[in-house]
Amino acid sequence: MAIKVGVIGAGGMANYHIDGFRKAGAEVVAMADVNVEAAKAFADGQNIANVYGDVAEMLASDIDAVSIIVPNKFHAPLAIEALKAGKHVFCEKPPAISAPQVEEMIAARDASGKMLMFNFNNRARPESREMMKAINDGKVGTINSAQAKWARRTGIPGFGGWFTTKALSGGGPVIDLLHMLDLAMYFMGNPKPAHVVGNIFDDHITNKDFKGPWGIPDREGGVTDVESAAHGFVTFETGQVLSFQMSWAEMVKCEEVSVVFQGVTAGGKVERLFGSDGDDATAIDTCELYVQEDGKSVDHTIEVEECEDMGRINSAANFIDAINGTAEPLNNAEQGLALMQIIDAVYESAKSGKPVAI
Repeated sequence: MAIKVGVIGAGGMANYHIDGFRKAGAEVVAMADVNVEAAKAFADGQNIANVYGDVAEMLASDIDAVSIIVPNKFHAPLAIEALKAGKHVFCEKPPAISAPQVEEMIAARDASGKMLMFNFNNRARPESREMMKAINDGKVGTINSAQAKWARRTGIPGFGGWFTTKALSGGGPVIDLLHMLDLAMYFMGNPKPAHVVGNIFDDHITNKDFKGPWGIPDREGGVTDVESAAHGFVTFETGQVLSFQMSWAEMVKCEEVSVVFQGVTAGGKVERLFGSDGDDATAIDTCELYVQEDGKSVDHTIEVEECEDMGRINSAANFIDAINGTAEPLNNAEQGLALMQIIDAVYESAKSGKPVAI
């Protein structure tokens, strides 16, 4: 029988989740949101039969799994509630707003015997899939170092809303744009972090000239108390190292989303460069390997199909396939924990001015 899924949260990201679940053969049968009218309107557009204003009521139904698409503060509580109710969980990024919360989620997963995955959608991009083939085929060797970047020039997602309220979001671009940090660690073999040094900056965070083309409406009188940019360095127990840059508002030429790495046998790059319109459809994607052949430096372009949604649909589909046992899960909760440990350490290092051991 088909997996029955309920969606918590009627935001725009739900469209990708639903498309992915249906692509993998699941039935999306329910939606829950505190804004019942918004949930009804969304459900009608997606032909979802059941709408709930109370998550507990939805969890009492015969659904098998849930996806969680709500402000970050509520990721862990809702995931734990769903796992305790015996449901598989697919949670939007970030996993939670702190590493200890992820540890609680893992405990709930272990007690339930159900699956807990996160929407690290860039792992599901065609570029990432092909790059992992090269890595797994031994063409890259050990990746000694990598550079992860998601840098925006004008990308603040609204002022005074939950994105810019630390109590609700957990932070600014460090926690919002964690995708390339995750992708770099994925390419590197998910090594365990050892030390982190980093700093955060709040330049431009209240300047509406730096507002992005996406996000949520400004909230007059709301809170804006998160960073606008962060830079840092991670060392791993394996000796591998990773530098990162994540920003909503920083003086860069254009928005860049990339992982560059240096392996023993080959280097590589997965990159998306945005134009002035900030539209995924007009962005330029690059996937390359850098090798030495017959004493010459040779760059190989890896051709892949276009994927404007940056793997979001395939990521959701993988969750269903993993439940059904027809595919290996693209991520697990322990990897989400390592990522959140690094994020916590970035903020701690920025506050103390010192490296932080994990």
